[in-house]
Amino acid sequence: MSPKADQRFTSEVLDLLCRKLLEDEASIGVGFPYVTRPDGSWDTMLASRSAGYDGEAWSHGNWFCGFWVGLLAAAYLHSGDERFLAIARERMRLVAQRAGDPNTHDIGFIFWSSAVPLFRITGDEEIGRMGLEAAVQLRLRLVATASGAYISSWGPLDDPRGRASSAIDTMANIPLLYWAAEMTGDASFRLAGEAHAAMTERAFIRPDGTLYHAVEYDTITGARRRGYTFQGYSDESSWSRGAGWAVLGFASTARATGNTRWLDVAARIAAGWLAELGDRDCPPWDFTDPGTEPTLDSSAAAIMAAGLLDIGSLHPDAAERERWTARGVELLAGLARNHLARDDAHRGLLMHGCYSKPHNIGPDAAVMFGDYYFVEAIARLALGDRFLPVPAPLSPSGLA
Repeated sequence: MSPKADQRFTSEVLDLLCRKLLEDEASIGVGFPYVTRPDGSWDTMLASRSAGYDGEAWSHGNWFCGFWVGLLAAAYLHSGDERFLAIARERMRLVAQRAGDPNTHDIGFIFWSSAVPLFRITGDEEIGRMGLEAAVQLRLRLVATASGAYISSWGPLDDPRGRASSAIDTMANIPLLYWAAEMTGDASFRLAGEAHAAMTERAFIRPDGTLYHAVEYDTITGARRRGYTFQGYSDESSWSRGAGWAVLGFASTARATGNTRWLDVAARIAAGWLAELGDRDCPPWDFTDPGTEPTLDSSAAAIMAAGLLDIGSLHPDAAERERWTARGVELLAGLARNHLARDDAHRGLLMHGCYSKPHNIGPDAAVMFGDYYFVEAIARLALGDRFLPVPAPLSPSGLA
């Protein structure tokens, strides 16, 4: 299946996005959507809500506000309607307050999906500075140990609980570091991202190729104390969304460094995930869930599709580029065919996402990160490099 053969579904998705965004902007106020309620309406949260501990419990706060801005930017590029760009700029003013947030790795998500495409579209230096400020905060989360360095996911960094912990999600935050390195010429951003990728490869990937959701490190030696989960079925299970986060991050590391070894890691994780998926178009929230009808997670498929397109763009072999790209398009087409929320009562784009089954948050809903990565991947097919830069193939002689 080639991308060119599927422009019809990309247009349908982007047309639906444009219509729903304008309808939702008329009713959601200053909050940012993140998960749909059982009746299909959006639940929202203010952008100002940062992460933090409440006793022993951790709250991620609003880590998804940037995704909404990214959707608005994609809608502008697809439609040419200046209303989307004006709304995106206003929304960016609300997101801007998070650029200096010292509490979470999620500023990578927030500003990669908002400041980077919006700066690319507008050239607005103020928006570019927001992204760089966030990248500085993300780089500051690097914890150096005797055996390497990793980015602490949850913090503040003076709290030993957060300082010792890193999540597989962080891999999808480090593209902001690589962007900052390109923008500034400061290689320390790239070195921080690659150091984190190296620790993640060593500590998160199990012998069978599946991944831990989170790892607690010994902050002195860098040894893994334990692998565990917040959102998977069990500590040793195969949480389907985590693999997508990893593929995005390792592919981004390959692009930033030119090192094909990182592309090989991304491809190995992706191949294992696809083998677990089999002939389905959408994975369960956790491949290890023993239920006969496990909860689906369309966001995991959308995120992995974006990662597969990255592998396809980067691979030095032309046949492999075509194969990986076709597999990514196949996932997107399946989502559009069977999971697109065409019913007006359902405000998201993708039905059957799963925010967090263990916490009973959006166990069968549209989730903002699923919608965003679905659109980011489709933008690659329909908009080329107008939304985000499209990686060029790596040199076959890239260091392995």
